[in-house]
Amino acid sequence: MRTLPLILVAFTAFSLGGCAHSKVDTIETNWTVRDRQLLANPPYAQAQIPEQYKRRIVYYPRKEAPGTIVVDTDNRYLYFVLPQSQAVRYGVTVGEEALAWSGVAKIERMQEWPAWVPTQEIKHRLGNIPDYVGPGPQNPMGARALYLYEGNKDTLYRIHGTNQPEYIGRAISSGCIRLTNEDAIDLYNRVKIGTLVIVLGPGQALSLASPWSRGSS
Repeated sequence: MRTLPLILVAFTAFSLGGCAHSKVDTIETNWTVRDRQLLANPPYAQAQIPEQYKRRIVYYPRKEAPGTIVVDTDNRYLYFVLPQSQAVRYGVTVGEEALAWSGVAKIERMQEWPAWVPTQEIKHRLGNIPDYVGPGPQNPMGARALYLYEGNKDTLYRIHGTNQPEYIGRAISSGCIRLTNEDAIDLYNRVKIGTLVIVLGPGQALSLASPWSRGSS
């Protein structure tokens, strides 16, 4: 009966897993060599992300097709819909109230480690910022960028990484949706050109109480 303790451990782990959100494995198996080099010692290494905004697999009862991105700007979450009523949920930074965008778009361009060229509007609003910032962990665009289009028109809004992960869960961006660089890489590896993106505006917050968390503290 030497196998009995192992069976009990496995059963206990399964039971506990059924009562709470299942956290996504954080081992970065899909990072490139460049990712590992640039993120080995980022300038924001000590930034803390609130626990509720860390990447998780959650119950998702809505009817969007698997592969769809849904952004809940009120609650500061981005969902990548999976099969069988599940989704990967990421904490995000969203746009300030006057700068936020909502609507339906598609990803028509994807880029690893993009450069940042601020628009004239951003330069006017933010003041003394450079005309160009090259790729790297110091870049406001972060490790990945997904470019959102309505039909053939670039919305000028992006889903991208960030050099300020401490602001995940807040509404302070110029309208784009920011993820941690680690989450931006994870999402990038899941999507493709043509992926549908639904960005919910103020007052359209999702209510996704998970049956997996009932009874948990």
